[in-house]
Amino acid sequence: MSAFGGVLICWALICPQARAAESLPPRLYEVTTETMMPHLEENLRYATTRQNRCLSRQDLASAFPILSHASLTGCRLEEENSSEQAFSYLLVCDGGHGTTGTAEWRLDAHRITGTLHVRLGGKNMTFYQRITATALGACSPEAK
Repeated sequence: MSAFGGVLICWALICPQARAAESLPPRLYEVTTETMMPHLEENLRYATTRQNRCLSRQDLASAFPILSHASLTGCRLEEENSSEQAFSYLLVCDGGHGTTGTAEWRLDAHRITGTLHVRLGGKNMTFYQRITATALGACSPEAK
């Protein structure tokens, strides 16, 4: 392979992924997580939590707290598309229980927002979880 061919491969395949990873270096964020379950009674539909947390590009696929709930055992987010300002994921579940979903993250200079939409198979129930993370500064060893 010529040197030019190697540069083309880097430019087309490797370099965009490296740039996307660099677009979200580890930072400390104030993270607000909202969960909305439209099928519940009005006073039970919404749940909101807040915490300070270090996030980086590698954390986005697992950042939604609901992914650790028993109803989503065997489910994980797999990246579909990415750019410097957005990442999208597909919810993939083992075991054939019919749960489906998608997640999308948007980045700007001081904030990242992500929304996970889930449809639980067999129950015909839908919900979403939204994360809004506002940058606070550099990560400290305790915050990771």
